[in-house]
Amino acid sequence: MPGSLQFPPSPRPSHRRALRAAAAAALVSALAAGCGGGTDPAGEDGKPAAAPAAGFPLTVDNCGTRTTYDRPPARAVTIHQHPAELMLALGLKDRMVGTAFPDSPVLPQYEQDFKAVKQLAQKEPSFETVVNAEPDFVYGGYGSAFAEKEGRSRKAFADAGIDTYLNREYCGEKRVSMEDAYEEIRTIGGIFGVKDRADALVAELRARVEKTGKAVEGAPAVPVFVYDSGDKAAFTAGGKSLGTEIIRLAGGRNVFADLDKVFGDASWEQVVERRPEVIAIYDYADAGSVQQKKDFLLSQPALADVPAIRNKRFVVVPLTATLVGVRPPYAVEDLARGLHPERFR
Repeated sequence: MPGSLQFPPSPRPSHRRALRAAAAAALVSALAAGCGGGTDPAGEDGKPAAAPAAGFPLTVDNCGTRTTYDRPPARAVTIHQHPAELMLALGLKDRMVGTAFPDSPVLPQYEQDFKAVKQLAQKEPSFETVVNAEPDFVYGGYGSAFAEKEGRSRKAFADAGIDTYLNREYCGEKRVSMEDAYEEIRTIGGIFGVKDRADALVAELRARVEKTGKAVEGAPAVPVFVYDSGDKAAFTAGGKSLGTEIIRLAGGRNVFADLDKVFGDASWEQVVERRPEVIAIYDYADAGSVQQKKDFLLSQPALADVPAIRNKRFVVVPLTATLVGVRPPYAVEDLARGLHPERFR
């Protein structure tokens, strides 16, 4: 295999204290006023103190970190694109003070809102860059968002009075499903006090998947090989990945569903033996262009008799569409159109 094409693995890739101190001080003052004069608790401006937001306090357990929210976050920073899109889908642009690491073009319906959010960095921003945005909440997409060796550990943010949340996909080695995507939406909706929006969004996304399922119902499952990257071996989506469920819901079958990982290496000999009819190319930044990946696959004599290669049947799937967030239901429909075009004419 040519040595010129080397694709790296997927990048699987204190002002909060002040707010709490101010709230405690206000409470002490209110109690003192209540004991001395028998009047309603009031703030320094003489107005009645605001009632707690509905649904709060709220305690959330996330990847081993337990956080109690007294109120919805007001200044959020997202690291990686899929958390940003999820927040925009929930109508939370006004709570976002920064984002970082765009992986692929944003879904068209969120493009304008995404452009309105300040971009802090093309990759993961430094701890100082995030803190300078004065967030009270940081939402990371990949585990690398909170890389300890880069000084961005969740403890470092907590010590600065900033709450954090990590996408549930990176809470440990387990099978990732569409239900994880729906639950992620509900959890973020709860944290930000927009539970009704989250429920409505989940219902909409479920309906989208169900509509696609009806379109491909009864069609033979198409064997699909996911090509993420790699030349000496194929880095591909295994049976624990959300990508495998997306393929199934789209009317396909991941030929490496027996790989007991979210992602892993497969030999090219295995690819030949399993004879995929379609190759799903995962597209994301810094892993070679889609065209480079196609050219590489088509140039390998050993793959010449693979049906997908012989018939040049490729579908392109943005990596962000396979991550826990709002995109997977869209990916089901897009992939189904590539696997069963006759069902969508």
